[in-house]
Amino acid sequence: MARSTFYYNAKRLGQPDGYDAVRERIQLIYDKHHGRYGYRRITAQLRNDGLDINHKTVQKLMQQMSLKAKRNKLHYHSYKGELGKIAPNVLNRDFKTTAPDQKWTTDVTQVRIKDKKLYLSPILDMFNGEIITSVISSSPNLQMVMKMLDRAFKKRNIQGNLILHSDQGWQYQHTRYQKALENRHITQSMSRKGNCLDNAMMENFFGIMKNELLYLQEWESVEQFKKELRKYIHYYNNDRIKLRLNGMSPVQYRTHHK
Repeated sequence: MARSTFYYNAKRLGQPDGYDAVRERIQLIYDKHHGRYGYRRITAQLRNDGLDINHKTVQKLMQQMSLKAKRNKLHYHSYKGELGKIAPNVLNRDFKTTAPDQKWTTDVTQVRIKDKKLYLSPILDMFNGEIITSVISSSPNLQMVMKMLDRAFKKRNIQGNLILHSDQGWQYQHTRYQKALENRHITQSMSRKGNCLDNAMMENFFGIMKNELLYLQEWESVEQFKKELRKYIHYYNNDRIKLRLNGMSPVQYRTHHK
């Protein structure tokens, strides 16, 4: 037990402050999300559950309970591969949308498990930050990216009125990739060379995933990480609330706005 927690509990013996039930609910939320929630998200979840409580109160209670978000913030780099020619930046950092399937983004990031490298290739919907689909591969090849597109098109019936943004990676300049977008009348957009802010939403997801999953433990094997990554993406889409989505998860937000 932390020293602050000991002295706090010793001080309040026999002096109930009326927040015992709230502490129990905070602990339940904290444990359910494996310690990934800080006081802001826990406040939002408590409000979703019908408890009108100030965020400063939640912050104070969590400090007393020695609870804080478990995030090992490290710098990382997305896998860029060989950059090609400059392509039109149709998106131009305008990430706002009014409905699902108006603007998607994709990228590839490298993950190292022991002495092996893995590459994650997802598609994210900018409307709600939802990961539509993803592929993980031992090689950052064209097959990985094409499989990602096939899975996305099976989930969503896209026929035009969509921008798909990426960096200038060679996979996204390949004829097969470009033809797949043309066949569905999808507008292709690419970041300016060496400018990660042009694809900030996908970079943000990679950072969250790595800080909340990859960096928090030592992985015994590639298969163990793959299994937990699939579970994490399901959690990210369905359970992990976003403050910018009014305290809803990406799937809840999409369903709410149908």
